[in-house]
Amino acid sequence: MLKEIYIMFGRTVFIYIFTLLAVRVMGKREIGELTPFDLVVSLMIAELGVILIEDHQAPLIHAIVPILSLSAFQLIISFLSLKSEKMRKLLNGSPSILIKNGEIVEDEMKNSRYNIHDLMAQLRESGTFNIADVEFAILETSGTLTVMPKSQKRGITPEDLDLDTDYEGIPAIVINDGKINHKNLKKLDLNEEWLMSELKKQGVTKIKDVLLATLDTTGELYVTTKNAKELTKRIMDSIPDSFH
Repeated sequence: MLKEIYIMFGRTVFIYIFTLLAVRVMGKREIGELTPFDLVVSLMIAELGVILIEDHQAPLIHAIVPILSLSAFQLIISFLSLKSEKMRKLLNGSPSILIKNGEIVEDEMKNSRYNIHDLMAQLRESGTFNIADVEFAILETSGTLTVMPKSQKRGITPEDLDLDTDYEGIPAIVINDGKINHKNLKKLDLNEEWLMSELKKQGVTKIKDVLLATLDTTGELYVTTKNAKELTKRIMDSIPDSFH
């Protein structure tokens, strides 16, 4: 009985790792961005993995070959889709304009089998509550709705006011969950001594007390400390029993 448990555990771990690698090779799309073709391949790979986990007698090769075949097939089709617009339309379909100039395009709604409730829900998710405020609403092949508000309903930008703005890059993480990211510090041409000095200015004396610290392109260090209860517990644990 114990041997069977070990075998089952080993098969499950192997199939999990193998399936994960196969999915990673196929690309980095999120679940909500999967095309119908990608979704079918992912479901088939998952089903193959489940069958092999449940059937303890089936050789692992019965999962390895089909999963590798599906992964290779998906990569080939993806490559062909990049080169051929006809292939791309055949497999993924085309975006549909559901709203044009503030009016619903009924024929496209019917062709996409999309109802008013779905449309209004996705409009609200994008921050739009009135169809009349929409210039275009496009249903992408992934199922997401791209909304372009009318020019009168868009937020004012610095460009509209003819204002110059400074460059804003992506903040670099220098501490993550109490651990220094030495790679990012090196890229920024900074060191641990500088980091400790900046942390002390914000009242933080220990690296392990920092949940997240990021440095933006203006040189400002943003620091978030860990839960206060956790810090209190650490302090109390560090005090000798005689002082409790």
